[in-house]
Amino acid sequence: MSANLKYLSLGILVFQTTSLVLTMRYSRTLKEEGPRYLSSTAVVIAELLKILACVLLVYKDSKCNLRALNRVLRDEILNKPMETLKLAIPSGIYTLQNNLLYVALSNLDAATYQVTYQLKILTTALFSVSMLSKKLGVYQWLSLVILMTGVAFVQWPSDSQATPAKEHSAGSQFVGLIAVLIACFSSGFAGVYFEKILKETKQSVWIRNIQLGFFGSIFGLMGVYIYDGEQLSKNGFFQGYNKLTWVVVVLQCVFPRSHPCNSSYFSIWLR
Repeated sequence: MSANLKYLSLGILVFQTTSLVLTMRYSRTLKEEGPRYLSSTAVVIAELLKILACVLLVYKDSKCNLRALNRVLRDEILNKPMETLKLAIPSGIYTLQNNLLYVALSNLDAATYQVTYQLKILTTALFSVSMLSKKLGVYQWLSLVILMTGVAFVQWPSDSQATPAKEHSAGSQFVGLIAVLIACFSSGFAGVYFEKILKETKQSVWIRNIQLGFFGSIFGLMGVYIYDGEQLSKNGFFQGYNKLTWVVVVLQCVFPRSHPCNSSYFSIWLR
């Protein structure tokens, strides 16, 4: 990968994640009449859109031939059930992580969330060392220590937090912090696990993302009916949806599968 392409990819990734955080935070704290949209349904819709995007990319790689597309999907997914089942574990973790991020942004301001969530770089590094046998240099370990120190300072209580001027809607900062920390560990493990699967098999990343999306949709729907079934029966699946909600969902699908990008900061930094 050339240096220019590497930095361009990093710049696009930073723009996507930053805009997603800001819009997601705003959508979760915006006061409107009627019920607020269910984050669990937004996760499911994002998974379905990712599947659609990846199918279109496979269709393009198949020279826009429907028969070739059907053959590829059948041979690579249906006829390889054990390979497909390998993606059930990271898919379930990703679904949990996506729901946790909505919880975190409902309880933390965008800046605190964004800085704290960078701990995923640390967790990705640790899982890469343990699961992929990667070696880090002195400066890379030093960078991780500086990262931890920065996150600790961000979370350190200040005098302004003692006053009621700083409000966090829909819950407490502690709940948001716990949600972010769990998301960081799940992001690191699932990202490295997914990278390991990609390196051990010859299936394309688009096929793997379709498999991830399939299980993610199933796990997501289970979460919708288990945790939000009562609200769903009252107001429907698309309750509270507006243009901003769809912007959030689409931003999650800018990359056909944004999950591997959880570790891309670390992957670019490691090279």
